[in-house]
Amino acid sequence: MIIRLADCPPQPWKNGLGRTREMAVQPTVDGSGGFLWRISVAEVDSAAPFSSFPGIDRQIALLDGAGFTMALDDGRVHALTTPFAPFAFPGEAKVDVALAGGPTRDFNLMLRRGHVRGGIEVWRDAGARAADAATVLVYCARGTIGSADGVLQAGDAWWRSLPASAALTLQPGALALVVRIEAVA
Repeated sequence: MIIRLADCPPQPWKNGLGRTREMAVQPTVDGSGGFLWRISVAEVDSAAPFSSFPGIDRQIALLDGAGFTMALDDGRVHALTTPFAPFAFPGEAKVDVALAGGPTRDFNLMLRRGHVRGGIEVWRDAGARAADAATVLVYCARGTIGSADGVLQAGDAWWRSLPASAALTLQPGALALVVRIEAVA
């Protein structure tokens, strides 16, 4: 199934200080009311702190803009200024943001700790790629990608609707952020 970012309405951040567009989410099966995993694209246009998500492992990658510096409450400082380079941090961390320039957009993966694990991979080379059973979403960050469901343009995502493997074709100049998620045994 293809998800068009333009069809995902902006929603306020949990703390109300920014906006995100949820592309895919898997609800939990334990009745906690939260999510098992969530994938979104956020718009950061001010130095607002990130929302707190206790028990969630987060990964973020800059999509466009100059980026920002993240100051985490454990003393780490990370400059999210290199496009398509994922950075992992705990969801309960207090994160203050200082913009490096103007507004930015970033790709976000959130995983419920202890239930699922996964990550963001970057596909840069043109050609056919196999999306295995752990691949749940392929986000077209640049260029075009062909799939059995149609063509993905920048900002579109392919979301696995069946557990079988699938083939995707990156056209020259395309770049994909690939989300792989597996249950914790």
